[in-house]
Amino acid sequence: MNFHETALYQIKRALDLLNINGSASKMLLETKRALEVNFTVTMDDGTKEIFKGYRVQHTDALGPAKGGIRFHPKVDLDEVKALAILMSFKCAVVGLPYGGAKGGVICNPKELSESELERLSRAYIQAISQIISPEKDIPAPDVYTNPQIMGWMMDEFSNLKQQNSFGVITGKPLSIGGSEGRISATARGSLFVTKAACNKLGISLSGATVSIHGYGNAGSVAAREFASAGAKIIAIADSKTGIFDPQGIDVDLANKIKQETGTLQSYPYGEKIAPNDVFSCECDILLPASMEGVINSDNADQIKAKLVVELANGPTTLEADEILAEKGIIVLPDILANAGGVTVSYFEWVQNNLGYYWTAEEVDEKLQRFMNKAFKETYEMKEITKCADYRVAAFAVAAKRIVQAMKDRGWV
Repeated sequence: MNFHETALYQIKRALDLLNINGSASKMLLETKRALEVNFTVTMDDGTKEIFKGYRVQHTDALGPAKGGIRFHPKVDLDEVKALAILMSFKCAVVGLPYGGAKGGVICNPKELSESELERLSRAYIQAISQIISPEKDIPAPDVYTNPQIMGWMMDEFSNLKQQNSFGVITGKPLSIGGSEGRISATARGSLFVTKAACNKLGISLSGATVSIHGYGNAGSVAAREFASAGAKIIAIADSKTGIFDPQGIDVDLANKIKQETGTLQSYPYGEKIAPNDVFSCECDILLPASMEGVINSDNADQIKAKLVVELANGPTTLEADEILAEKGIIVLPDILANAGGVTVSYFEWVQNNLGYYWTAEEVDEKLQRFMNKAFKETYEMKEITKCADYRVAAFAVAAKRIVQAMKDRGWV
């Protein structure tokens, strides 16, 4: 199955578990709206390039659609549809008043100058402006997009509307309506979920060994957060370099080197390994924090972790899920484990609407409460239904919430 088919399969498992069928089932298995746009960007040399982009909205039963925008050479419509679907369920499992959406532009941002990147960001927002707003669809950062890009996008939408519209985009810089805690939210949320799971599973996080595949914002911040909680980070990898050190990696040094050089290549300690060799390192907790499908039938049987915490979206294929289950490895699914980012995005949107901003401590306390509640409800769903794993339990929690909203609105 491709990524989109896999997302639909996970929904079907949850619907079967809850005995949901008919029109409710059909609505959850289709996207409400998919927009494909082509737009022109003037490059630094004066030439004009045409770029293709997408914005997909899966459902808005619970509230405005919500989801990130990625800039990547391999963006395609099926991928964006799958990610929009996952966003619906991610928002619902945490209890946010949002539906799911996703956007993307086919480009390589590493090949663009800063001014070209700004023009592309503004042109994309112009192209999708008719279907986004603080009340309809609220984008956010994703792969290869960041707070600065969100700032440009918010400003462009505000220019189109001739008024400040801070709430149309989340993940913005603090100076223009961003929220404290947003940059670390995905990793911080995964730590809270992992702590809750460890308490239930009898695993001590203090002293636990952790391997991390993917060392962008989510992975590098997770390394810092888990190390601060007493875990020992023994293996890390970006797209080019892996580092293994059973004595423990100096996370502050690794993060400094990554930030300054863009790679882990010059990290001076431990053993250099191939990035994918991180999966075979013996550890207590594995954090896949890179891209979709990195844990698959080729490497799942090599994984020796007790617990896999999906920091990336869709990192585990169906075949790998089955192999990990046979090995007795517990997987905390992406829609639960990495929902901290969208949760603090929700906080940012609320603050924009109120015009009142919370402290970092207030944001952190609220995030912990949301993530603990989401894990508790997922755990209880798994216990009550006796279902196979935490993935189907999390999808079931979300499906139940979305379908109830559809019923109460008279849609089904």
